[in-house]
Amino acid sequence: MLNRPSRRHRRTVPALGPALVPVLAVAALLTTAGCSGGDEDAGAADDAAASAAAARVPSPSPSVTVAHTLTEAQAKSALVTPADLGEGWKGTEGAATWRDALLKGTADVTDCQRLLDGLYAENLLGEPAGSRAAAGFDDTGAGAQLRYQVGAYDRAALDSSLAWLKTVPETCGQFTATDVRGGQFTVRAVAAPLPGLGEAAEGLRVTVSGDGGGWPAVLTLDYAAVRVGDSALSLTDGGLDEVDAEDIERAAEAGTRRLEEVLSGRTPAAALSAPASASEPAGASQPAEPSEAASDGASVPAPESARPSEESADEAEDEEAPDPDELS
Repeated sequence: MLNRPSRRHRRTVPALGPALVPVLAVAALLTTAGCSGGDEDAGAADDAAASAAAARVPSPSPSVTVAHTLTEAQAKSALVTPADLGEGWKGTEGAATWRDALLKGTADVTDCQRLLDGLYAENLLGEPAGSRAAAGFDDTGAGAQLRYQVGAYDRAALDSSLAWLKTVPETCGQFTATDVRGGQFTVRAVAAPLPGLGEAAEGLRVTVSGDGGGWPAVLTLDYAAVRVGDSALSLTDGGLDEVDAEDIERAAEAGTRRLEEVLSGRTPAAALSAPASASEPAGASQPAEPSEAASDGASVPAPESARPSEESADEAEDEEAPDPDELS
């Protein structure tokens, strides 16, 4: 018997039935649609994510830096007026002579030279970076002079100046300055808070005493600086007589209000009426008409009824003069 190779058994794959073909075709279509739908959903999700990311990116907006927006006209509108200061104030007739006599000198403390120079040049806040305006006022009755200015500043430099002003009472509470003639005067500085004004504010009261121009003198200077955004106002009120601290407070309040209104795009409102304490007594400039303030001890001329008449004086002379017959 011949040895024949064994036959391998072949696995027979049954043919697909006619009923199964449509089922597979439908499944394939559903699979394709599912993939396509997944792509569309993924695309929609990507679009939504991109839209959300774009919404989070801040859109360009106009600059809020006042140094670039405060115009010269706005700066002028922010200046105070004599009506804001009260009775007795009017436009200045020129810089006071005590400025050269008592504010020009060399400080014996290096860090305090900035205070002395800044008071003289009226730039304790530094130079504005944008528009600026200034005005001066005199109170001839009190012998005081007020200098007011407003401007747009570099924010970082402005904050630095305000921070330095806050340290002045501690670092330059008292020092000695020497003028060009060798005369010496003593400078003292104390804090004068200005609560509730603007976004930041600093105030000082500086007194300068010594031999100013060959004659003893005591100068009092009130200083205030208020920041609103990147703009600021600053003012000094000084004189050789007593300086009323309420004057600079009133001016700083009015100036802050005007600056805030200007930066908001509004026209500053009319000046508020000055308090009675800031006004001269009615009729004080007319000696023949005494005012009610006379009863409060105000410095006003005495009423006519209180002055001795010529007849009374003649009667007094008649009573005091001896009779000629009695002398004989």
